[in-house]
Amino acid sequence: MGKKIKKEVEPPPKDVFDPLSVESKKAATVVLMLSSPEEEVLSKACEALYKFAAKGEENKLTLLELGALEPMFKLVTHEDPVVRRNATMVVGIMASHNDVKKSLRQLDVTSAFIARLAPEDVVIHEFASLCLVHMAVEYNSKVQIFEQGGLEPLIRLLGSPDPDVKKNCVECIYNLVQDFQSRAAIRELNVIPPLLELLKSDYPIIQLLALKTLGIITIDKETRMMLRENQGLDHLFKILETKDFNDLHVEALGVVANCLEDVDTMQLIQETGCLRKLLAFTEVSTLPEFQRNAAKAITKAAYDPENRKILNEQEVEKCLVTLLGTDNDGTKIAASQAISAMCENLASKQTIGNLGIPQLVQLLSSDNEEVKEAAATALVNLTTSHLGNASAVADADGIEPLINILSSRRDGAVASAATVLTNLAIQEPLRLNIQSHGIMSALVEPLNSNNSTVQSRAALVVAAVCCDAEARAELRNSGGLDPLVKLLHSKHDEVRRNACWAVMVCASDELTAAEMTRLGALDILEEINLSIGRKNNFSEAALDKILDHNLSQKYSQMGYLSCNNIISDGFYDYGQVKPGVKLLSLEELSGQELNDHRAIILVNAKLPEPEPTTPFPTEERAVQEIVTTRNLSSVSTIRKTSKEKNSAVEDKPESPGRNASISKGSTREKGSRKGKWKKEEEKPKEEEIETTMPKIMEDVPEKIIWLPPVDTILQEYINEISKTILPLATTKEQVIQLAQFVADKMGGPIERDKLHEFSWELHISEIEYELKCNVVPIGKINKGTFYHRALLFKVLADRIGIGCSLVRGEYNRGWNEVKLVDDSPLGIPGLLLPPQVFIVDLMYQPGYLMKDGSPEANHYRRI
Repeated sequence: MGKKIKKEVEPPPKDVFDPLSVESKKAATVVLMLSSPEEEVLSKACEALYKFAAKGEENKLTLLELGALEPMFKLVTHEDPVVRRNATMVVGIMASHNDVKKSLRQLDVTSAFIARLAPEDVVIHEFASLCLVHMAVEYNSKVQIFEQGGLEPLIRLLGSPDPDVKKNCVECIYNLVQDFQSRAAIRELNVIPPLLELLKSDYPIIQLLALKTLGIITIDKETRMMLRENQGLDHLFKILETKDFNDLHVEALGVVANCLEDVDTMQLIQETGCLRKLLAFTEVSTLPEFQRNAAKAITKAAYDPENRKILNEQEVEKCLVTLLGTDNDGTKIAASQAISAMCENLASKQTIGNLGIPQLVQLLSSDNEEVKEAAATALVNLTTSHLGNASAVADADGIEPLINILSSRRDGAVASAATVLTNLAIQEPLRLNIQSHGIMSALVEPLNSNNSTVQSRAALVVAAVCCDAEARAELRNSGGLDPLVKLLHSKHDEVRRNACWAVMVCASDELTAAEMTRLGALDILEEINLSIGRKNNFSEAALDKILDHNLSQKYSQMGYLSCNNIISDGFYDYGQVKPGVKLLSLEELSGQELNDHRAIILVNAKLPEPEPTTPFPTEERAVQEIVTTRNLSSVSTIRKTSKEKNSAVEDKPESPGRNASISKGSTREKGSRKGKWKKEEEKPKEEEIETTMPKIMEDVPEKIIWLPPVDTILQEYINEISKTILPLATTKEQVIQLAQFVADKMGGPIERDKLHEFSWELHISEIEYELKCNVVPIGKINKGTFYHRALLFKVLADRIGIGCSLVRGEYNRGWNEVKLVDDSPLGIPGLLLPPQVFIVDLMYQPGYLMKDGSPEANHYRRI
């Protein structure tokens, strides 16, 4: 054998770098290593950076500022699995920082991380899904994940053996299904079974996220059907029945609440007895949030009529009333809202009214404004169309707290309280009770509100409560009319309509109507009624009601007075005016110079008595005595003299305007002075007045200078018909005799062919010239045409109680309509017939009655 020779060690190749162990204490140095081509270096660098980033948010920001994110993201798709895993870990943990997320969105990383969800290392699944969880918070990223097909791998990984992967995937799905597109798509991917499986997890956070996800996706009806088909309700009620799962009860109840919206699900829960268990558990639960959510679930379910019926059968009302007595304000609010929903069922309304009204009334005094609003809203639904519940609210002393809520800062509470008061005011005893608590002054603030709902409801309360003079006086004295009239300007149809309603009710009182007229209600209503889009039935009725206290304006504007419009002293017929044109007062019209316009016909037959508590001074009494014995020309002289002495009355334009001084009758004006008319043969010389009056005028107050004339002839007419026509047996006889009386006083019958020869215009002009005034007392007219006779007939008929209307026609026409029973020969004797409308002939055959609509009546009216 040869001698063994020791083998020499070959030296390393000269072109190979000897291994070098480097210890770095700077993150920046490690970031530089991310550009290394060596997989081992990359792996260790990523591992080091992961440990650094996991220590806190500041470190994540530091790495971002060092530029580590972009090279790290490139390594997520590296060929080496270790490098790929470590890089995914770093990016996944850094994604929780907001600045990092912004940079990741710019790098468009979602597709890369969705790809990492494919069958691969579990660690990569964990951190890739973690990154997607953070990205899915922002809307644009949600859209990207959805469009890039991220839902399917996320749902698949719900069955991963790793709990962290499950947690991240279900959380990411929860974030994605906030968008309706993802909810619709996830249903097609059959997500319900894996989510139900997660409810069995040993980790509460996974169970909680699964329940939250179910709570979102079961908003859709189709998903609820899938849940029911997969026995999902069994899983949910099992959680609710397990005391150890208290932390999951609220979320589980949220899913059940969604399912209760379906009638089929409600019936299923009822048949299995789960609904009864749920209600019982709700009553005894110590979790306020659970009770609150249970009440919300009932509210959702009660929107369906069939569900309300089922809930009523399960006596849900007792549960809700119990919840009203809890210490948690949120639960009280939710229970009140559920009561509001259940009140759509009449049986529930009755049951809750018997059980819960005292508790709800008590909540009206709560320190929490939201509780007040919810309780008031529940009382709205309880008292609407239910007189018994309305009485129960009053019996529980609910009126005072309801009125107190009218000053609340919450508009919803004020609106609801106002509606409850309106519901109560339907019953007169309750309305009087409401008035006794100062409701009218409390309504001033809501009427001044900027909220249209509050304005509308407050106006409704006014309409409901102001049914008597005392209430209207209180509203007037408390300053409530001004804001009420302003509501007529509202652009909201409901507010304007209710305000018109309230004005119509308030206008039943003459003083209130006069005050509203002063505030401009009449002008506003006229403007509204001229608008096709703004007018309504109440606006027309309100205008008519106000004009009922200003018949001169009403007749001039509308050309019609009904049988209920009683003409009293102070009325004057100016003639037809267009809507919106103002009518001057009688004083202003009397002060105009004599003109060729149509004469103003005055009705004034009675001199008012002076106030007993304010006797006339000697000078005033002297003026009164003198004026009451003079005719209109003397009064004109007084007016002329006063102009020269005091310059108190300025010339007025000849355009018509609203009567601000005399409303329904001049006899109601305190402190005014009236002239008195005498027959022509009793008229003294004007020189007597001229020499007497200047001595007195210097001391007479200006307010008594103008004196409208008293028509003594008209007074004689009234006395005469009271003796001769009033005692007649039938209304028909009275109408015929009165028509003949009127015709006799105004020129007698006129033949149709000679109507043009009846020179009534000249006669009226002579009276105007004689009086030197455009205002002519109706008693002085001896030749009157259609509209003169119709006016006189109406005036006299009103004085003796004959109901008739006054209608103005064209071409100086005017006529009266009366309702009488037709007892013509064609009728059957003894048969009670309904009254018919007749036109009274005052011109051709005075006393002849023409059926309304007949050719002769139409000819009389010239239709």
